[in-house]
Amino acid sequence: MSVLVFIEHREGKFHKGAFELVSYASRIANDMGTSLVALSLGDVPSDELSKAGAYGAGKVLNVNDSRLSQLDNAAWTKVIEQAVQQESATVIVMASGFTGKAIAPRLSARLRAGMVAYATAVPSSYNPFTVRKKTFSGKAFSDVVINTPVRIITLAPNAFGVHEAPVTAEVKQFTPSVTDADFTTKVESSEKFSGKVLLTEADIVVSAGRGMKGPENWGPIEELASVLGAATACSRPVADEGWRPHTEHVGQTGKVIAPNVYFAFGISGAIQHVAGISSSKVIIAVNKDPEAPIFSVADYGIVGDVQKVLPQLIQSIKEVKAQ
Repeated sequence: MSVLVFIEHREGKFHKGAFELVSYASRIANDMGTSLVALSLGDVPSDELSKAGAYGAGKVLNVNDSRLSQLDNAAWTKVIEQAVQQESATVIVMASGFTGKAIAPRLSARLRAGMVAYATAVPSSYNPFTVRKKTFSGKAFSDVVINTPVRIITLAPNAFGVHEAPVTAEVKQFTPSVTDADFTTKVESSEKFSGKVLLTEADIVVSAGRGMKGPENWGPIEELASVLGAATACSRPVADEGWRPHTEHVGQTGKVIAPNVYFAFGISGAIQHVAGISSSKVIIAVNKDPEAPIFSVADYGIVGDVQKVLPQLIQSIKEVKAQ
């Protein structure tokens, strides 16, 4: 019996999200009195794989198969299923991001395993196995009981944090049985973004909406993000109108994020947007409409014109950082 955590890398490097998953799974394994096994797909150096040991993974399996370098739902599910069977895993943990949404339901069906998506805490009980998650677009919590022998949990971002629990990780190559017929997705081209903070892992996010009045006014948003070392984001109408790329759209139909600080400039605060940012630890809103719904969820609010507030805020932050 073991706990298996599936962790992803970017260009051979693990980042905060991966270490948070290992930390979370390690806590579960410790509570259950069993071992933790991490699984990674793709070309990752051994010294990078061994970093999972700092957060509690006693064994790290790596599948170095070039065919798995791009997400293929069917193939990745089959690989994870075989790892679960080899390690006799009774709990599988993965992120609630794009990959988790694609893989976890398929894995659940193949393993006949109960599943909790977007979990926000470690199980409150292991008999029965009970996990808390957000529901109703983040307005409420639900305690879900899983009665199957194998359970799958996808963890909400920034829900648990990164916690060291150092052990010596045994890095092993894992060779699953997959054939070319298992690969059903063909990737013809891909674009890689570099030099920017990844939105889903950012501690600070600077976001804006239609209150910016046009894409030509986005300079201060990017400047503030640069000063703070933050990621940039936007509301859906902004992405739909082509002011900003859809990769920056946060909300119920976009990316769901949970930064430590979320700035909302000129965003009204429709329920669909709030659903994607409600897990933020601190929300700071700036809007000229004092009745804007965003103020009902904001921890701090400024009623004012974003075009006037932004330059003053940027200057003040620069002065504080210069001290």
